[in-house]
Amino acid sequence: MWLNPEEVLLKNALKLWITERSNDFFLLQRRRGRGEPTGRIGGLLVGALDTVLDSNARVTPFRILLQVPGSAISWIIASGAAIEEVNKHWDWLAHHLLHSLSVFENKEDVASFVKGKVKGLIAEEFRGRQAAQEDDPEKFREALLKFELHFGLPSSEKLVTFYSCCCWKGRVPRQGFLYLSINHMAFYSFLLGKEVKFVIPWAEVTRLERVSGGLMTEAIRVSTRQRQRDFSMFLNLDEAYGVVGQLADIALRRLLDSEGLELDRVLQQPARISKRILEEQALREYVLALFRLPRRERLHEVASCAVWTPHARCHTAGTLYTTDGYLCFCSREEGQCILLIPLSEVLSVEKAETTCVLPNPVIVSIRSKKAFQFIELQERDDLVESLNCRLRSLQLKQSAFRRSTHSRRTSSCPSPYYTFYYDTGCSDEEEIEEQVLRNTVNSEALMTAFHHNQPGTSNNTKNMEAVKERLWEDHFTEFGRGVHMFRTEKVQRLVAMGIPESLRGELWMTFSDASSDLESHQGYYASLVHKSMGQSSLATEEIERDLHRSLPDHPAFQNPTGIAALRRVLTAYAHRNPKIGYCQSMNILASVLLLYAKEEDAFWLLVAVCERMLPDYFNRRVIGAQVDQSVFEQLIRERLPELAEHFPDLSTLSSVSLSWFLTIFVSVMPFQSAVCVVDWFFFHGIKAIFQLGLAVLEANASQLSTSIDDGQALMVLTGFLERVGSEDSSCSEPSPAPHADGNSSVPDVATVDQANITDLINDAYERFGDLTVRKIERLRCRHRIQVLQAHEDTTKENALRVVTPEVSISAENLADIYDLFKTEHFISLYWGDISAAAAAEAASWSRGVSYLERQYRLDRPQFKSLYGMLAPWAGESNQHADMLANRTFTLLDQDHDSLVTFREFAAWLDTLYCGELNERIKLLYRLHLRPAMTESDDDPSLMKMPLVSTGRPLYVTVASESSVGDEEKDYQEQLKQMLQDLEVANKEKDVEKPLQLMNQREFIQFCKTLYSMFHGDPEENELFQAIATVTSLVLQIGEASHRDRALGSGGPPDASSEEGEWTVSFAQILASLLTEQILVNFLERPADLTARIADAKERQYHQRAGLLTLQQNHR
Repeated sequence: MWLNPEEVLLKNALKLWITERSNDFFLLQRRRGRGEPTGRIGGLLVGALDTVLDSNARVTPFRILLQVPGSAISWIIASGAAIEEVNKHWDWLAHHLLHSLSVFENKEDVASFVKGKVKGLIAEEFRGRQAAQEDDPEKFREALLKFELHFGLPSSEKLVTFYSCCCWKGRVPRQGFLYLSINHMAFYSFLLGKEVKFVIPWAEVTRLERVSGGLMTEAIRVSTRQRQRDFSMFLNLDEAYGVVGQLADIALRRLLDSEGLELDRVLQQPARISKRILEEQALREYVLALFRLPRRERLHEVASCAVWTPHARCHTAGTLYTTDGYLCFCSREEGQCILLIPLSEVLSVEKAETTCVLPNPVIVSIRSKKAFQFIELQERDDLVESLNCRLRSLQLKQSAFRRSTHSRRTSSCPSPYYTFYYDTGCSDEEEIEEQVLRNTVNSEALMTAFHHNQPGTSNNTKNMEAVKERLWEDHFTEFGRGVHMFRTEKVQRLVAMGIPESLRGELWMTFSDASSDLESHQGYYASLVHKSMGQSSLATEEIERDLHRSLPDHPAFQNPTGIAALRRVLTAYAHRNPKIGYCQSMNILASVLLLYAKEEDAFWLLVAVCERMLPDYFNRRVIGAQVDQSVFEQLIRERLPELAEHFPDLSTLSSVSLSWFLTIFVSVMPFQSAVCVVDWFFFHGIKAIFQLGLAVLEANASQLSTSIDDGQALMVLTGFLERVGSEDSSCSEPSPAPHADGNSSVPDVATVDQANITDLINDAYERFGDLTVRKIERLRCRHRIQVLQAHEDTTKENALRVVTPEVSISAENLADIYDLFKTEHFISLYWGDISAAAAAEAASWSRGVSYLERQYRLDRPQFKSLYGMLAPWAGESNQHADMLANRTFTLLDQDHDSLVTFREFAAWLDTLYCGELNERIKLLYRLHLRPAMTESDDDPSLMKMPLVSTGRPLYVTVASESSVGDEEKDYQEQLKQMLQDLEVANKEKDVEKPLQLMNQREFIQFCKTLYSMFHGDPEENELFQAIATVTSLVLQIGEASHRDRALGSGGPPDASSEEGEWTVSFAQILASLLTEQILVNFLERPADLTARIADAKERQYHQRAGLLTLQQNHR
């Protein structure tokens, strides 16, 4: 392989190397003792030396040196373990470089040219590798240096990858490089003396699209709230588009909704993200979605192979995926043949003898005395060893779990007993519910006791059920039974007919693999019931409210037995997963599950649906369901373009279809038909709902296209779904149309023929069966960006709606302040220490702080950064400004959680920029009282007077003795009048409790703050004189008050008084300040908030980046 050129001082030191081939510039050498007859003393010595050296110091037996004639220094440029490999490099040098080197007059230029060429070869070799930055090739290092140089971001901003491309500005392309990091995408171009560079945080990306047209070839369009940019001419557009989408998706999930969306543990650590990790994560997400595996599963091996399929009497080619707890096989055509084998079912994984017919076979034996044969596995030995290692580990864990479970059962109180209680009488419901123990678990499905029969159809239903059961038994004989059953097109046809009631619960457990969870968690549900029942929380209150709304027409839930079982399942799940707790529509799903599965089975089915099959659906903001609605809208545009043209805004249709996804059509179809949809969902997953939704819209496309408004379209879809029948109900009398009362404004709805659910499912699969899990996952990644940003816009609107009535700042400025506030929060998440923020977030959860209030908050360093950019009186004294920022933060942190909310921040800015004079002075006054002013402010150095600008002399007018008395009288009269006016104003206004008095030390700090504010002002000398006058006056007032209190105590003035009793009030300070017009003018001087905001936008990013870089360097 080619090596980065490294100097070799003595090219033949100790005679360790023998030259095999040479020319004027290169040497091919062999390590002595390699390739020689054994027994030679030199070879033995070198061999002994190589053996003694550790593995890192050992050298390869062949190498190529670059030599410059007349120089004692050579460079090693290539090495290899075999002579054939090194000969290839030698031939390349002879054919491509040797003739070119003869034209160089300066031999040093020869060395520079060859070394540069070799480095280029190394970069080319690593160009196609997945983990470029982990192998750290020279090309990636060079790109990393350019990235840091051009954009000035901290070193912790990890570069993931980069691409050569063009950025379009109108019709003009700019050739450059697109750099993709963990938090940003950045572009740099230098062409014809003009530099173009910009940085786009992933948090600002609102949409990603692939576009084409005009002069531009197919391009990636990146949209933000301000503008959109197009990038094209990628060497591999698909790869670049995928990486851009992944990084944007990961960043938004991490930054905008970290507690709501499930994010893999590796992706929660941005420093570990690399291009290879992204590719592995994309494949893992696909495998988890395809096989509906638990989110905790990690992907280990991916191998092409073929599995013996007995029903087809042949080997089916596909891909084997292995995870922590599963062996998964999928045929080359997705969905043609799927096999899922939990490792908990596996007894052994063994290699069989290789033959020409069966190359590299592996036999997997399971507990049900069946075996699966895989062939054509390339790295069979490593795969079998890895699987056996995980199998042994799993078996040890299972045995330890069984022992611990057994010991707990024998030493603890008896577990809740299992019974099945039902009542067919008309007893009082409350009395019966008291008889049913809250921790009693039903051992049978509710359908065994409560039937939803229709009059006159029982015989037909029984006959149909018998036919279905016989077909399934035949299928089990041919394809197997259990989780490891082959899932083929024949199974699809059986499922589309509707699973018989006697097998429905079992097959739901099989298709979802909830049976594995049940087996590995024996006693878990009973313990949850025991812990959760009787506890009160917001989730339990919502559950109680919705219990009687769950399938209210079904007799099972008109009875206390069904209600109690539903309560136990929902409460236990809320206790298991408090992040989800309880979400509406979970009650409907749980009700259907309880009808056909045992109570404990229904619990594990609910776990599978909420945590694996419909991920992120049942969280605080149902993000997953909204993402799928956005995906559904795009599928409508692609698959039903004529319908999409009639509905330019597809949100109308998606608002109707939201309940289809959340309740799997249970809430919109007749019960028997909806259960068939649930069968289909458990077999196919979420793509079944997408396919069926498209089929429903296509079946009603003509009527929807002629609808005159959204209400009529809703009536069309509602009427159609209410008439979808099943095989069981096909022979029964048709139910009356819901709107056939003669007054319907939509006559076409009543004439819609009744559709059969089996035909509808088959039609959906036939028309839209090419919609694969892989495509759905890619669309989800893209549309999640749009949904999260839409939520972000809503959050901003709500925050501004709450704050706007409380402040006088203009709406535009307030929105910009919110953006600055949010950006400051994100910057610390990018490069700062997030442990404090995480702790504060956890604390806010425990205190029940609303989502809006805890969405974006600033800690002390973040607040100080914005303070320096937005405060109108920041002053030029960095030390005092920092102290003032600390005091302001302490004052605003009213709940003492070391965080400031946007509401508090906006109120502070409103006081400074829009408040009245007395409100501004009151804020300054409070900054010098407890708790804003702490003991740390007692530094004697802070008591010194600030320096005054030396650019001009300071003139102090000395008053004549004759005028002193008159001035004192004038001041006393003015103060007396102002105090009276303030008292009247306070009585007219319902103000808060009076401010505490200020002592002498606090007052001196207050004066220092005023001096700091005036420093550098054009009228600094006059302001200095004015504040000196006010200070002298307030000190006299304080002394007078001190003397009056002492006299009132009956003793000498200084006998019973301490220094700390010297105090002045806010009213006295305010009145004193108002006597100096120049101070009033200064404090009332309007500040340009818009200009401050614009300046902050320009320098916020790089200023904070520089500060955080310095902090990291000092650690």
